[in-house]
Amino acid sequence: MATEITAPAYRVIPIIPALKPGAMEGLKPFVANEKMQEALGFPGKLVDDWHDRTIAKMGEMLGKYRSFKVFMDACVHCGACSDKCHYFIGTGDPKNMPVARQDLIRSVYRRYFTLPGKFFPKLVGARDLTREVLDEWYSYFHQCSECRRCSVFCPYGIDTAEVTMAARDILDSVGYGMKYSNEIIGKVHKIGNNLGLPGPALTDTLEGLEEDVKEDTGIDIRFPLDVKGAEVLLITPSADFFAEPHIDSLVGYAKVFHAAGISWTLSSMASEAGNFGIFIGNYEQLRKIALRIREVALELGVKRIVVGECGHAWRVAYSFWNTLTGVGAGANDPFAIELQSQLDHRYKQPMHICELTWDLIERKVITLDPEANDKHIITFHDSCNVARGSGMGDYPGGQFEIPRNIIKAAANKFYDMSDATTLEKTFCCGGGGGLLTDDLMELRVKGALPRMEALHEVVETHGVNFLACICAICKTQFTKVLPYYGYNRNMVGGVHQLVSNAIRLGDK
Repeated sequence: MATEITAPAYRVIPIIPALKPGAMEGLKPFVANEKMQEALGFPGKLVDDWHDRTIAKMGEMLGKYRSFKVFMDACVHCGACSDKCHYFIGTGDPKNMPVARQDLIRSVYRRYFTLPGKFFPKLVGARDLTREVLDEWYSYFHQCSECRRCSVFCPYGIDTAEVTMAARDILDSVGYGMKYSNEIIGKVHKIGNNLGLPGPALTDTLEGLEEDVKEDTGIDIRFPLDVKGAEVLLITPSADFFAEPHIDSLVGYAKVFHAAGISWTLSSMASEAGNFGIFIGNYEQLRKIALRIREVALELGVKRIVVGECGHAWRVAYSFWNTLTGVGAGANDPFAIELQSQLDHRYKQPMHICELTWDLIERKVITLDPEANDKHIITFHDSCNVARGSGMGDYPGGQFEIPRNIIKAAANKFYDMSDATTLEKTFCCGGGGGLLTDDLMELRVKGALPRMEALHEVVETHGVNFLACICAICKTQFTKVLPYYGYNRNMVGGVHQLVSNAIRLGDK
């Protein structure tokens, strides 16, 4: 398959691509089988009365989520979002313009939920819901990574991610779910992490890491699991347990906790920070996954909850955990109240690992030697869900400054990419939103084009050889697509990988 996919050519001037109608029309991810669907409480296959149930579900959501109703009515087709989507830039397919993708569902909304659409459908762009339309939804709403970049430029603040989430939730409700995301959610419910990694395998992995780090540093650095009474519960993406470059950041976390003398633990029951419930737009699944973390926090008696380098995990923790689980003010059920009384509110709850590390650096609790990273010339990729769906620190823009501050403390050579492609305007890696599957490799490669162009510029100008990320999906996506653009996959790494290289260790 790799030989059949070619990366788009770099643009000398970032211009709007020539339209290629239907370019991605046939591309769609594998459909979830009956077992995967039913494990999540969805119909096992497309129901016979899919038409009526689709309209009914849409009506239910329009009544339940005011934002969805507003987004259906507010768009004036001004075109401000048209060229802001990385998938449209990379593919040229006009249905990957955010406004056009929204209109795939908005046109059906007009037909069944507005008076003009019921009586004069052609005059208002309304259309009947047919099986072809449903297939079109399945294809193109799985060509959106929910990155929300288009929303930054929309004068009405329409959130395309919410429209995509609604469409996917509707599709699941009639038995037309995506294999990749739904299979992963099923693994979390059954085992506790996205990879289906059982407890004994996790224990073996952590013990092996302790041996490797001991051999490398000469110091006994622990990777504790299920330790009751630890101060910190670390929730990190399961990729950190087994794959390069992710595991290097896990080593960095452990070194930070060791050097600072902070007791911490991982959990075998909730060993996963990622929450794909947000990708499929289903808040019941979102909450069910998040509640595992609350249950573990109560069982272990921890005082702080810290989230590792995972973009959408931090967005869910930052924006949803308070009302879903009571981590942070919000929920008021008895277990949430119990957790609130247990947590130490001198610290942010929850806290990102970058917030913790930067606080320790600022207070000189830990010391970094930036010369240890002199072989690296570094740039930083702002992950979408961190940049546009969360925050860090106690001030606006902390999610941009804090990771960069850590990099500058850990290394001497850092260069940002173009202002038009960073901070709140950052381009998606091309694999977010539940699209990190080989079924969609062509889309992932083409969708990476804008970020690869920005990377190419700093490589050519400054000799950058290290792309730092704080998201497991970004790291995985880049290691896969970089070779298509002529770069070595090994230039991708985590911020805490740099910290791991630079930190001075003691015997705490």
